[in-house]
Amino acid sequence: MNATVEQHLIEKIRGLSPQQVAEVEDFIEFLTGKARRRAALDRLLAIAPALEAAGAEPITEEEIATEINAARAERRARQATKAPGADRS
Repeated sequence: MNATVEQHLIEKIRGLSPQQVAEVEDFIEFLTGKARRRAALDRLLAIAPALEAAGAEPITEEEIATEINAARAERRARQATKAPGADRS
């Protein structure tokens, strides 16, 4: 991002209410998470041919759901230990 765009965004943010700033921050976190998930999927898909060539057994949808639920539970537990508003500036 160039400095002009960055400055323009900062000026717009300064004009927002604290609640709106919190919403902007939440949206930025959403976009960042979306990009992280997409990158993780891309990495997974990149190794899929190697896994197949190595003879790795595919996992079932139930196993995938179990792993996802475990990761979500771990994330919720981490978030629960954070102090409220710890990520807000």
